Amino acid sequence: MPATHRIPATPETIRWGTFDGAYKPVAEVESGDLVILQCVSGAPDVVAEAEALGLKIPPALAAIHASNPPRLGPHILTGPVAVKGAMPGDVLRVDIEKIELGAEWGFCGFRPLGGTLPEDFPYRRMLHIPVDHEKRTGHVPIGGGITLPLSPFFGVMGVAPPVEWGPISTKEPRAHGGNLDNKEIGEGATLFLPVHVPGGNFCAGDGHGVQGDGEVCINALEMCLTGHFRLTLMKGANLAYPRAETATHYITMGMHEDLDEAMKKALREMIGFITSRTNLSAADAYQFCSLAVDFHVTQTVNGEKGVHGLLKKGLLF
Repeated sequence: MPATHRIPATPETIRWGTFDGAYKPVAEVESGDLVILQCVSGAPDVVAEAEALGLKIPPALAAIHASNPPRLGPHILTGPVAVKGAMPGDVLRVDIEKIELGAEWGFCGFRPLGGTLPEDFPYRRMLHIPVDHEKRTGHVPIGGGITLPLSPFFGVMGVAPPVEWGPISTKEPRAHGGNLDNKEIGEGATLFLPVHVPGGNFCAGDGHGVQGDGEVCINALEMCLTGHFRLTLMKGANLAYPRAETATHYITMGMHEDLDEAMKKALREMIGFITSRTNLSAADAYQFCSLAVDFHVTQTVNGEKGVHGLLKKGLLF
């Protein structure tokens, strides 16, 4: 029977802002096992503001700050977790079975030189947003107060990049996954990631309570989440780029600093996906995409911008 592994967020089990193919895993599991990762979010300045407002700071987050870990990029990741037998050329299937809220608040902000409109908003602003666990809502303190239903997902899910890349920031999404910020890949969805190093070495973090496509100001509702991930090895599947699916759609992705190029990548990935599953030619698939596939701007704030394509299940297969 598949086992269940619980990995808390501690100074020993997190990496702050870094993917690296040379990192040793914090745990090794069998294919098909369930891994429960506690993930936390919030830099010291954000936490200090939240404390001043009387908001409760999760002990795990406070302990990580007290340890003063090395930091490269913006996200605190839990992991990596290795899957026995995974090798380059394989694919890691990540089924997101459950997402639990991990704090009574979250935050959303912008700062100079960041976001989609830095020239319009050259200053810092931070909103601290109380979260109602029972109602699964967030109360945004703008316009007299706006209540939003939550739809949690992890902004960052990825495997280790190729070792030759060295340490890289968690900010930019790439072929290993990482900071995808794709709100479609929430509870019940499946993410497929190409394996680059032995074990695959899966990490997750950057919990989002809710997000609009584009994530335009820099942040979604950033908050602590705990994810239940079933990690399954697909031997020899030889996927070159992340893909995903939900109960209703197949999803391809494209990332590039030029949004036009990100769109082209997502479209080429969808054409390749369709031709691999049907007898349609590339030209057929190209026209079918124009008729029936929706392409959304995933995010415009991570350097490498994102576009994702949505093919409704049942239209072709």
